[in-house]
Amino acid sequence: MNRAVKILIAGIAINLCMGVLYAWSVFSKALQSELGWSSVDAGMPYSVAVMVFASCLLISGILQDRMGPRKMVILGTSMVGLGLIASSFATTPLMLAICFGVLVGAGIGFAYACLSPAAMKWFHSSKKGLVCGLIAGGFGIAPLYLAPLTNFLIDTQGINNTFLYLGAGAVLIAVPLAFTIVNPPAGYVAAAPAGFVAPVGKGAGNDFTWREMLKTKQFYMLWVMFCFAASAGLMLIGNITSIASLQGGLSNAAFLVSALAVFNSGGRVVMGMLSDKIGAIRTLLLVFLLQGVNMVLFPMYQTEMGFMLGAALAGIGYGALLSVFPSLTADYYGLKNYGTNFGVLYTAWGVSGFIGPVVAGYVSSAYGSYAIAYTMSAVMLAIAVVLALTIKPVVKTQANSAVEAEPAKA
Repeated sequence: MNRAVKILIAGIAINLCMGVLYAWSVFSKALQSELGWSSVDAGMPYSVAVMVFASCLLISGILQDRMGPRKMVILGTSMVGLGLIASSFATTPLMLAICFGVLVGAGIGFAYACLSPAAMKWFHSSKKGLVCGLIAGGFGIAPLYLAPLTNFLIDTQGINNTFLYLGAGAVLIAVPLAFTIVNPPAGYVAAAPAGFVAPVGKGAGNDFTWREMLKTKQFYMLWVMFCFAASAGLMLIGNITSIASLQGGLSNAAFLVSALAVFNSGGRVVMGMLSDKIGAIRTLLLVFLLQGVNMVLFPMYQTEMGFMLGAALAGIGYGALLSVFPSLTADYYGLKNYGTNFGVLYTAWGVSGFIGPVVAGYVSSAYGSYAIAYTMSAVMLAIAVVLALTIKPVVKTQANSAVEAEPAKA
């Protein structure tokens, strides 16, 4: 097994440990039913974690470009484990927002930011979508085992011990793997796949700094697309069991968390591969349309099969964002400063973590229904579709100024 594959596997395994964020729906339900917390209080640690995650991903992106990924991944995985352990002692929403939201969220951000950039540098550029999809897929598939495990631990050990055991697992598994995450040596060039022909002009001289990136209008278009589309997915991921309970009367809908995990992870891998074939923008357009149709249909779901369909579409659509946008960032702005550049773009995901779950929580509490939240998400996805239809690739002139290219496959 070569070094590139080993680093790819290590990155996937680390994300499998850090994917506890996507199992929050199980914690949220337990906090409400066992401790009597409101839906807003139970959702706040998750929302804080999402925003802190995105903020720290930006910091980690900057630092890894300067000092390499290993130290940041070690720091991140350690914080995830210790944050979960600290969460086991939390007794109030504020304490849990600090222990889980801040510590675990920051740890995920520090580590997650480094895994795809490090792995991509070991593989040929034609594999960006696949590599990003596999790394991100580890994070997305984690709830497949974490949801039932968390349910079992909560039922048998209580919610506090559940945090403790999950934290210990992260320390024992993820931290040792973090020591293997490194960039390739200077001058390393990955071999091209057999029969590969590089697109004319693609990627030539296209390494932007984050300041240069911010001068392009494409960045802001990408930011809005990422934010609006992710908010729809996070709204469902953070509230799926509550939605099923309120809308369909399902008392135990933890299976939907697992379904979301499967299709979320599958969407990352499949759509990442698709973006390597047909282009990232075309793939995103397909994803936005898929998500929009699902939001229109979601108020009609009332049975287990209906919610399974909704979870499948939501998982595929949301998962695709976490593999296609990293690949698209590398296409538009290069790999040299990728960590910083994608960290800046990823702030869109942090904002989406507030728009989606928090607004949905308030809407359901105020109106006893998620209907308004579905409508808001559908409108945002329609805006994302318009932006995807009008955006053009950006290239860098010899004078280091950004200009629009002719329409091309991203």
